[in-house]
Parts: sequence; structure tokens; C-alpha cells
Amino acid sequence: MDTNPAHDAQAHHHGYHADKAALQRRLSRIEGQVRGVAKMVDDDKYCIDILTQISAINAALHKVSVQLVEDHIGHCVVDAAAKSLETGDDSYVNDKITEATAAISRLVR
Repeated sequence: MDTNPAHDAQAHHHGYHADKAALQRRLSRIEGQVRGVAKMVDDDKYCIDILTQISAINAALHKVSVQLVEDHIGHCVVDAAAKSLETGDDSYVNDKITEATAAISRLVR
């Protein structure tokens, strides 16, 4: 999240905006998988079967995360770099790189 108010001067779409419908479909499928796992627990299904489904959910979430990181770098960081070149203020791109690095760090923990 950009915390510098000067950087929010104009409204814009986030990098995932063009793929928003596909992203929402993926997240809906993941939501269904999570509900399915909850039902498996309610129905006392075999532990390994539940773990297999959890692994599939984790893989699906990983794919969504990677797509969002790619979109952020390809859109938000690139836009910030252009803004930095335009204004001569490196803080635009530096802020976005710091933000992306922190997000990636959280994902790989």
C-alpha cells in the first residue's frame, strides 16, 4: 500500500484490474475447496485425504499470489518507475520496490 499521499494524487487501477474476473473465479474455486475441507472434517474423513485437499488449496493460493506479484511489478512498479523518471523523484519507484520486496518476503516465509 502506498503510504505517501503525494503518490495518490490521481486514481488508477491496480495491475490485476484487467484479470479481475479470472482472479475472482479462481478465488471462488478456492473458497469452495476450503468449504469442502471443512465438510470433510465434519464428516470425519481420513486425515491424509484432508491434507491432500489442503495441499491443493495451498497450491492454488500460491498461483494467485504469484499472479498478483507479477501484476504488481508489471503495472505498479513500472508506473512508479515512469513517474520517477518524469519527476526526477526516485521515491516513487523506491517505495514500490520496497513494498513488493516486503510482500514477496511474506509469501516465502
